[in-house]
Amino acid sequence: MLGTQKGGTTTLYAQLRAVPAIALPACKEIHYFSLHADQPAAWYWQHFAEATPEQLCGDITPYYLFHPAAPQRIRALLPAARLVVLLRDPVERALSHYFHARRLGFETLPLAEALAMETVRLAGAERMLAQPGAQHFSHQKHSYVSRSCYGPQLQRYAEVFPTEQLLVLRSEDLFAGCEQLWRRLEQFLGVDLAAASARDRRANAGRGEAEAVDPQVRAWLEDVLAPTRVAMARDYGLSWP
Repeated sequence: MLGTQKGGTTTLYAQLRAVPAIALPACKEIHYFSLHADQPAAWYWQHFAEATPEQLCGDITPYYLFHPAAPQRIRALLPAARLVVLLRDPVERALSHYFHARRLGFETLPLAEALAMETVRLAGAERMLAQPGAQHFSHQKHSYVSRSCYGPQLQRYAEVFPTEQLLVLRSEDLFAGCEQLWRRLEQFLGVDLAAASARDRRANAGRGEAEAVDPQVRAWLEDVLAPTRVAMARDYGLSWP
């Protein structure tokens, strides 16, 4: 599972942990292909030490979608990997990301100021992250708008993986317990997901702070992320009201 952050990956992790045919690590986010790429492959495999040969092993780390080096690293170790992406309404995702960072103490700036500072904070990050083991705090924590620009992130995967290995779904359909989403996921993974529990439960949800956002700030985000909406509808058939 590649992401996106604040797009339902924690919810899906909790549900898939109940499926006997799937082995997920005790920690949701391994970060091998992002933060820990300097570790040997054995470090990664040890997270699945308790999996049986019959189980499908899974790694749910939403930073993989945004990390510029992750696609090539995944391709090098797992060329046959089945990649799942959950995408949330880009404006709602960006706002949820900001308020999540505020709650955890990663962000001290007011919303408008944090959005205005994003380009400065992320300057040079992708060049730095090309090195295994490198970390960039703002790239991971302060990338509110950038992470909601889904097109370039998906394109990096499309360049190294065949189309049939990538499944892109709407987060909102997961939150709503949409049966069609579960059928598509079941077919894509090739396992029975009937045992997935609490399909209508939303884990790691926010506290509704986005409802009070200044309309001008929201309008700015809508304008900036309008190309993402167009691209997702055109390329993946995903749209949001």
